[in-house]
Amino acid sequence: MNLILSLQRLLDSTRAIDFLGPLALRLYLAPVFLMAGLSKYNAFEDTAAWFGNPDWGLGLPFPEVLTFLATSTELIGAACLLLGFAVRWVSIPLMITMIVAMFSVHWVNGWQAIADAKFCLFNCADAIAAGEKLSAAKDVLREHSNYDWITEQGGITILNNGIEFGATYFIMLLMLFFVGSGKYLSVDYWIKEGMNKN
Repeated sequence: MNLILSLQRLLDSTRAIDFLGPLALRLYLAPVFLMAGLSKYNAFEDTAAWFGNPDWGLGLPFPEVLTFLATSTELIGAACLLLGFAVRWVSIPLMITMIVAMFSVHWVNGWQAIADAKFCLFNCADAIAAGEKLSAAKDVLREHSNYDWITEQGGITILNNGIEFGATYFIMLLMLFFVGSGKYLSVDYWIKEGMNKN
């Protein structure tokens, strides 16, 4: 019993550095949203066309407005996450963006972001077909190209485009919404400290 209590005290002592959890989440998510926002910003007209077109896009209303809102949310959100400023507030529109992306873009593709029939839970027929196509593509590349050079920086995959990444980012943002940006290495912490002194 003394050993268990000692181990629990040791575990509890890590709370002195519990700010590392929110910091890690913020630093992980900031570049994700920065890249997504910059991608939309650099191809604003194409993104708006894809948002609005019902034949080959999402068929959403007011595509220019939605593109502006998504782009602004992701770029401002990335900056806020990086600085640890208004993190609980900015988590809200970022979570909404993730929900919209999951249900308007990724839902039809099931869970997996990368197709893998070995670990399939939903949409397994597509994952199996993707595996077969991937195998055929690898065979073609091995026969007609320098496969080692092509795969030097990583293996070849078939993007399934499921909700996995969006759901993961949503959960990370949900955590930040509840715990905030963390102590010491965030603007929010120092604003709160300054307000408490007054």
